[in-house]
Amino acid sequence: MPNDLYQPTDYVIAPAPPATLPVEGSDQRFPVNRVFCIGRNYAAHAVEMGHDPDREPPFFFFKSPSNLTSDGTFPYPTLTSDVHHEVELVVALSTGGRDIAADRALDHVWGYGVGLDMTRRDLQGEAKKMGRPWEVGKSFEKSGPCGPLVPASRIGHPDAGAVTLDVNGERRQTGDLNQMIWKIPEMIAELSRYFDLQPGDVIMTGTPSGVGAVTRADVMDARIEGVGAIRVTVV
Repeated sequence: MPNDLYQPTDYVIAPAPPATLPVEGSDQRFPVNRVFCIGRNYAAHAVEMGHDPDREPPFFFFKSPSNLTSDGTFPYPTLTSDVHHEVELVVALSTGGRDIAADRALDHVWGYGVGLDMTRRDLQGEAKKMGRPWEVGKSFEKSGPCGPLVPASRIGHPDAGAVTLDVNGERRQTGDLNQMIWKIPEMIAELSRYFDLQPGDVIMTGTPSGVGAVTRADVMDARIEGVGAIRVTVV
């Protein structure tokens, strides 16, 4: 039965509203299907986390689509005393596919945004020590504050530009998109080897060095040159 024929009575409980992100300059919203995150994609960040970026192939983990928020707040989560900020370029796909060639990968991109991959670092560290998945440290409620998405038809496909994050006016993270180990076309191509990529899939592309802890009432200002900026308050 086509999805548009389903009625509320077809569900045993009311379905959750779809996850969406705002579109800059528009009342329309971008529907989020899945959220892929690439780990250690900036060499300096890999080093600060104790890893050798020259010896590691790319790896990915997930956030839940419902983790992405756009209301400008980040509620300090439970069961942690060490929550870190990670500013990232967000890539939103308009079309999908499998085994996508890197030289055609950008054809699948709808647009870009600025996001934060908030991380319960202490819980992530415990999971690493036990060889367990990271999701308890990464995929929790409202752990992905994002700004409005900007169409690639307006800004092109950024491959260079300053990436910064300030906390209470103090610079914490500084990098450049050209420092990504795996570039956007390569990420899309690599992901499409393992998954059938779909419209609405979102990729968080990694963070530069300088990650650090935040506390309640902190104000985070994240900016990516040529893409946008967001302000998020820890509550």
